[in-house]
Amino acid sequence: MERTSVAVVGAGPAGLAVGACLRRASVDFVILEKAQHVASSWRRHYERLHLHTVKQLSSLPYLPFPAGYPRYVPRHLVIEYLETYAETFDLKPRFGEAVRAVRRTGSGWTVESTSSAIEASHVVIASGFNAEPVMPDMPGMATFKGKVLHSADYVNARPFDGQSVLVVGMGNTGAEIALDLCESNARATISLRGGVHIAPRDLFGIPIQIAATLATKVFPISVNDAIFPLVLDLALGYPARYGLKRPKEGILRQIARSSKIPVLDVGTVQKVAEGAIKIAPGVSAVTENGVLFEGGQAGEFDAIIFATGYRPNYRDFLAAGDSSDGLHFVGFKNPVTGLLREIAHEARRVADRITAR
Repeated sequence: MERTSVAVVGAGPAGLAVGACLRRASVDFVILEKAQHVASSWRRHYERLHLHTVKQLSSLPYLPFPAGYPRYVPRHLVIEYLETYAETFDLKPRFGEAVRAVRRTGSGWTVESTSSAIEASHVVIASGFNAEPVMPDMPGMATFKGKVLHSADYVNARPFDGQSVLVVGMGNTGAEIALDLCESNARATISLRGGVHIAPRDLFGIPIQIAATLATKVFPISVNDAIFPLVLDLALGYPARYGLKRPKEGILRQIARSSKIPVLDVGTVQKVAEGAIKIAPGVSAVTENGVLFEGGQAGEFDAIIFATGYRPNYRDFLAAGDSSDGLHFVGFKNPVTGLLREIAHEARRVADRITAR
């Protein structure tokens, strides 16, 4: 049985940030990663993806993004940065090590992975929000003659040239995939169940991340939730006119309750306003040639892309009720100020707690 002070599960941004903080504190650790590379979730995202938060507020501890990177860092440069980060702090994750079980044993923890068993005083769960795609089981799915995929498998719009494509769900991923399709000679429709909060990535020239951070420091949630809709409607041209209605729950209260951040618009709203991207109700069933929408309307499509999100996977290996001293979570809070910024803060706090003990 191998022994270490800290076992870190995951070599994405959260796991790497924790590793760097532990390295700086001279604490021994092991990082276990089921994939064969760091930043595995970033590698499988669609090509046009960029950070929606500014690089100055999105870097991990002790290593800022390079000055030559753009304000909103593209996917391939995020991967490059994370590879450099691992090298800079000599992190050396153990790849191909899927964690099978994490359980309390005596005063510490035992972590069982693909080829090893490790005893540790502390375990950091850093496997991330986007560990496993969530694919809904809709009536009639097996009868559809076209292509069905989850957004996790979407790379670019080339395979859908000239096709009619339904994107189910309008989070940031669904909105941007629909925009990608629209700009690449595909006919895109977004199926939207309920409402959606939308904010421009830049609000009157100021990154929305910075504006939101300042606002949350000055005003309570209730005040911001009353003010934001007025400001955002003005900035976006009142998107409810085009079927993009917002939920009843306020934007900040929704983030606090479910970590569901608003859609940060990079052009989708304008395409909806132009009629280039259609908005449809939620899907009630899938047919041979398309779908039935709520309310009875039918639509024919060549492909359906489910942008229906992800779920964390730590419940698969962590026994229910196993929570006590020495178990830490990093990367599972997604505040309005940005996930990577929060990861950087959490990693420092967790490393400080581990060092203190």
